[in-house]
Order: sequence, then structure tokens, then C-alpha cells
Amino acid sequence: MDLRLHDKTAFVSGSTRGIGFAIARALLAEGATVVVNGRSEASVGAALRQLRAEVPGAHVSGLVADFSDPAQVEQLLVSLGDVDILVNNVGLFGLAGFEDINDAEWQRYFDVNVMSGVRLSRHVLGGMLTRGWGRIVFISSESGVNVPADMVHYGLTKAAMLALSNGLAKLTRGTDVTVNTILGGPTYSDGVADTVARIAEAQAVTADEMKQAIIGANRTTLLERFIEPSEIASLALYLASPLSSATNGAAVRADGGVLTTIV
Repeated sequence: MDLRLHDKTAFVSGSTRGIGFAIARALLAEGATVVVNGRSEASVGAALRQLRAEVPGAHVSGLVADFSDPAQVEQLLVSLGDVDILVNNVGLFGLAGFEDINDAEWQRYFDVNVMSGVRLSRHVLGGMLTRGWGRIVFISSESGVNVPADMVHYGLTKAAMLALSNGLAKLTRGTDVTVNTILGGPTYSDGVADTVARIAEAQAVTADEMKQAIIGANRTTLLERFIEPSEIASLALYLASPLSSATNGAAVRADGGVLTTIV
């Protein structure tokens, strides 16, 4: 299927690995021009080399910025030209007891997971509306609807992303610009893999055993396995394309059946 992305330019935040990398690769494979983003020159450089190897002839470049630092974000925005597609993917993830999360950590999560989308969307939305076409896709989580007790800080920021996306969509009325959110389920991204490895080491079991134990304990998943980043990317690719023109202001599930109520 031709998703009509050959003349589109996309920016994907937090795209040197995991879900963001998978989305960047999928966009490139469809012929889009893509700007990837990471926190260091080394991570961006490595991602660019891998993408060029996996997608020969890819039109891809990179911008370095740590979204926990507003000054670095401001510099990124100065360097970022017009884009047709914005994927707000960058985010922090981690388990922590509510009583153990101090104000600084709350602020860090909010800056990266929420304010990244605010700042990037504010930068690109006006141009999209002026040019008459654009796509903004937020990568949220089912944790924003069903907030986990051991990730209250994470779940709150994912809920805020839903609210932000919903509000921005209302600004696009009568245009060919859309704003949508993906509610991802348990995805075996690099960040999750790192967390699983740490827990497995602490409990003296293998990572595969811990991976299966985590999914086994989640009795509501219909998929009965972790979602692959490429599966989230497939939905993002559709929402980023002209084919999704009738989908706007939506929270679209790619959760493997974790959410058992209608959203």
C-alpha cells in the first residue's frame, strides 16, 4: 500500500532507539524524509548509521537535544525547519513508589514527557495550518488511562499527553491537519528491556524469565506477550499518512488488549 509519504518531512523526538527508532525507520521505508533526535551526538550518530544501513537511500538527518533541558530544546527548535509530520515520542519511563518521587523528579518527568510535546507542537502547528496539511501523533500509553500504582508519575504524564492532544485537535477544525494519540500497551522497547534486566538481576532470574513473569501477571492482556516497537510504528505510520484523514482527536489503542473498557 502506498501511504503517500514520499513528499513529507517528519520529526520524531526520542528516536535513536525503541519505539521512536522503529517509527523513524517505518517512515523512511515509505519514502519520507526524517529528522531523528537523541540526547547525545553519539546516540544520534549511531542511529543515523543504522537507519542508512537498513533503509538504503534514506533521507535522514539528526538533531541533538535533551528534552529535560529547556535551553537545548530551544536550540533544537531554532534548527528545526518546517515539518509535515511531528511524532511526539520522547519520554521517561521507570518504576518508583509514590512516596519516593521528589519534586525534582516529578518536574523532570513533566518536562520530558509533557512539555516536549507542548514545545514541539507549538513550534510546528501554525505552519501546518498555514500550509493546509499536517500530522501530529503523540505516543502515549494505556498507563495514562489505567495508572499503575508503581508508576503514578509516569501515568500522570501520559494522561496529560492525552489531554494535550485532545485540545490541540480542536484547533484544527475544518483543515487537513490532524492530531491523534496512540495508547500503547506493554512494549518491549529498549527502556523496558533495561528495566526488566535490572529487576531480573535483583531477583536472580534470567531476563526472559522475568519478561514472561511480567506478562503472565498481567491477566488482562489478550496478546499474552510484549508488543514489539514495530507494531506501534505500524499504527503511527498510518496516522502520519494522508490515508488517516478522517481520524482526528482520537486516542487509538495499540495495547494488545490490556485496556478492557472502551476509551
